[in-house]
Amino acid sequence: MFRRAINNLLSNALRYTPEGQAITVSIREQESFFDLVIENPGKPIPEEHLSRLFDRFYRVDPSRQRKGEGSGIGLAIVKSIVEAHHGRVQVESDVRSTRFILSVPRLEKMIPETQC
Repeated sequence: MFRRAINNLLSNALRYTPEGQAITVSIREQESFFDLVIENPGKPIPEEHLSRLFDRFYRVDPSRQRKGEGSGIGLAIVKSIVEAHHGRVQVESDVRSTRFILSVPRLEKMIPETQC
């Protein structure tokens, strides 16, 4: 399931990345979470759309796409999968790029310690 969330984000990033530019994928280690960051250059997502981006069938602006058509449910699926794994998904967008950040709990934080 988690693979599907990552695939959806990568497909989305490819759709909105200008021809000849690269997507960046990185992992950041936090105290109790791992962050998977998928960043793509391109037109920014207007701030007024960020809060609705994970709503089913919500589309910002088809003119932002480089190619292909989306169904408008990919990001809603990402959110559902990540939250089912006790994580969260965030989006940041500025004039340089858009970043999707999947934060998932570190496994050792999920498993209670047992005492012998």
